Amino acid sequence: MAAPRHVRVGPLSEVRAYSSPEVTPRRWRAERPGDLAGGQPTGALRGHQGPDQGYAYGLVQLFDNRVLLVDGEDRHDVDAGCVAVALKRASIFGRAPVVWDLEAGYLAFGFLDSQPPAELVARRMALFEGVAESHHYSEVRKLVACVPTAVLALAPADIRRRYETDPMGLTRDPTQ
Repeated sequence: MAAPRHVRVGPLSEVRAYSSPEVTPRRWRAERPGDLAGGQPTGALRGHQGPDQGYAYGLVQLFDNRVLLVDGEDRHDVDAGCVAVALKRASIFGRAPVVWDLEAGYLAFGFLDSQPPAELVARRMALFEGVAESHHYSEVRKLVACVPTAVLALAPADIRRRYETDPMGLTRDPTQ
């Protein structure tokens, strides 16, 4: 280890220098029992994987004064469903969720509209009922599937424009 200049070193002191170890360790490879061969699984009811997904629940508070509900809608259910849609959007881009992902989720179902169409309200009331409860996982997956990937891949301004021109066009009817 090097010493500061003010420390005296005798003229006969042996100066240490780097030397390679006698044995070179084997090359390290990420092969552990818990590793997934071929990446994350995909398919029905598998969800959408991505980094730092819990951050979306921290972003929900930014919409506290913007989300507009009708009588009979539960805010916890709405937030849980829109977070799931936001996570799907974030996973499309391979990143953690951001505020625009949540806005896309709330927009798609008309929660940022003061006067959403009655047909959309009826659809979302059926879709969002109870999704905040953990045993309603399949209902959450059905809700997320109602928003096509092509819609979620749009820029936030394009999603807003499409909602303004065709509020029912951002989501599919789950019964069809």
